[in-house]
Amino acid sequence: MTIHAEPITAAVSGPILFARYAYPPNRLGLCGPDDAPALIGSALDGAAREVRSLALGFEGAYPYLRLIADENGIADPLDRRVVEAYWLGNELTRRVGARALHRNVDDRFRRRMDRGAWRWLEAAVGGGAWPVHAFHVLEVYPRIGLMRGGDHGPIVEAMDACRIRWGRVLALNGDRLEVEARALGLEDGRLVLSAPRVEAVRGWVGAGGLLGGVAAGDLVSLHWGWACDRLTAAQALALAGWTRQALAAANQTI
Repeated sequence: MTIHAEPITAAVSGPILFARYAYPPNRLGLCGPDDAPALIGSALDGAAREVRSLALGFEGAYPYLRLIADENGIADPLDRRVVEAYWLGNELTRRVGARALHRNVDDRFRRRMDRGAWRWLEAAVGGGAWPVHAFHVLEVYPRIGLMRGGDHGPIVEAMDACRIRWGRVLALNGDRLEVEARALGLEDGRLVLSAPRVEAVRGWVGAGGLLGGVAAGDLVSLHWGWACDRLTAAQALALAGWTRQALAAANQTI
């Protein structure tokens, strides 16, 4: 995959970055505390302290952040590097030991699964899984469904909306972005990524404008119909790589 984009120098803090990724499913009532207005308000105002309090209510994401931080000797689970490690994947993700991840997953999910589902998940963890969001979406979510509110449509479509994707901006229309991105599909019993397609998503609007000044040609991260952040070429490549790795692992236990 060839990705070209200009370097990005401005970056929001870890708590605010977490809120940008966490808000899209939270506003739908799928995860986290029942206070989406407070989450988006705090994110737009740069109120990191309020975001820290709300982040504790994300029972899916926050324990992964704590795990990544602990395994890397970082005191703050909302350190920007840790937040990026979970949502996108980076060098901190790979430093998490297999035993530590197994303990984390065992403590949180084993009692909530039947024996067969747990056996498959345990095999996935032992087969080289990492604490990145793609792992949670492709391995944990289908077996336990940590989203509130019942049925969210066909499982593959829900997994595609939930996973963090990357897309290239084609055009801007107010707070909407037209992006080209790849979707998740099922072919011959295997999860695959489609050819790029065009779709419309919403984007963060703050003091710096839409995603801090996003423009056509930029790369952005996508979550539940929202553009969460501008990506450097290196970040997009890392996200693509971690996604491919998670897909390969999931296809071993699908």
